[in-house]
Amino acid sequence: MAYVNRSSGESGVSLPGRPEGAGANLLALRSHNGALVLDLLRTAGTTGISRLELAGRTGLTPQAVSKITARLRADGLAAEAGHLASTGGKRRTVLRLVPEAGHAVGLHLDRDELTAVLCDLAGTVVAERRAPLGLGAGAAAVVEGAAREVEALIGGAEVSVLGVGVALPGPLDHARGVLHRVTGFPEWDGFPLRDALAGRLGVPVVVDKDTNAAALGLAVGGCAPGRGPGAGRDSAHGDGRGPDVGGDHGGHGGGPHGGGGRAGRHGDDHDRGRDGGDEGAGGRDGGAGGRDGEGARTGEEAFAYLHLGTGLGAGLVFGGAVHRGARTGAGEFGHQVIQLDGPPCDCGNRGCVEALCLAAVGRGAVDEAARVLGAGAANLVGLLDIDVVLLGGRTVAAHQEAFVRGVGAVLGERARREGTDTVPVRIAPGGARGVAEGAAQLLLAPLFGRGEG
Repeated sequence: MAYVNRSSGESGVSLPGRPEGAGANLLALRSHNGALVLDLLRTAGTTGISRLELAGRTGLTPQAVSKITARLRADGLAAEAGHLASTGGKRRTVLRLVPEAGHAVGLHLDRDELTAVLCDLAGTVVAERRAPLGLGAGAAAVVEGAAREVEALIGGAEVSVLGVGVALPGPLDHARGVLHRVTGFPEWDGFPLRDALAGRLGVPVVVDKDTNAAALGLAVGGCAPGRGPGAGRDSAHGDGRGPDVGGDHGGHGGGPHGGGGRAGRHGDDHDRGRDGGDEGAGGRDGGAGGRDGEGARTGEEAFAYLHLGTGLGAGLVFGGAVHRGARTGAGEFGHQVIQLDGPPCDCGNRGCVEALCLAAVGRGAVDEAARVLGAGAANLVGLLDIDVVLLGGRTVAAHQEAFVRGVGAVLGERARREGTDTVPVRIAPGGARGVAEGAAQLLLAPLFGRGEG
């Protein structure tokens, strides 16, 4: 079966030796309601979820749910996970996602290193590779090197590959997969990376900034504010699972995954035309009550992921979706000028947050770098009313406590001046491969109706 490139509308073929088995038609899921049900199967994990609970969570009619799940089972995407204990009637069948029905490659192209991961539908990493990379070596060399790493990653595994998500420093055009003047590497300006890599590998490719990819991975992986157990907004530290900010901001009904709310957004006449009256009507009716009360989703507060590695940027998430802006250029956080007569930056300005942070780290003044990063974060919080700030990247990873303490101190000072709650600062989960895992979600998340603005 040909793979459909969602980004370009062109079709390609699978990687050599890859089967066309279950999951090959994932990129053409027929409705938002189908994606909604598939997402609830994903978040239910191996324990699964019953059709009755799916109907309750989504607001869809039982008939619509049965129709959708039958299709998902026929496509090899869902399977039985057992039965619930009887309460007097027929035991209800529990369904689960089949993670191995499809896979996506996530590729992180940093300025000096490449990280590649192979993830199944549940986002679990099943293979990983790392290799040195010179982003300044030229487009042809980088594309060929990246393609070889992808081929080596997949190797002889008999998996269905949906495509490759590529994350790298910006700025770039996410919609067209074209790079702009990547900071420090202006020779990339105008290069069609998506099309070049798709042509070399023969699978769909999606390109995004590293910070956006990481933020998407956090949002989809249940690490957004309000997802799962956690303290309220005043808590500066979580339980190690990421930004679990509940408190005053999160709804509680509809279970931890809150599927009902999304049915309200997506279950409209659009679906009725594709999947029949019951499915579309159920999504519409369920959504009407899904935005308030018990059906409301949690985990849709605003958060910023700040990535300090070889450069500095931000990924912004509002309402569970990555904010890229009209020209997909949002998040160039590192190039806000906070010192007019500051040191020169590779972008051409002087006194950028990135230049000041990296200069301080270079001379061993990590506490100073953390406060500089905090000053930029405070600007972001004040401008966008961010609920939580997550920190990542290799530079942060080497000095986690110092950066959390320094950024948190600046945000605390701002909160005291304004008489507002302190915005919590945490280390983003995912570690060194967080960006690569997020890159895989560029292919996977849309299948579940997640992460799209």
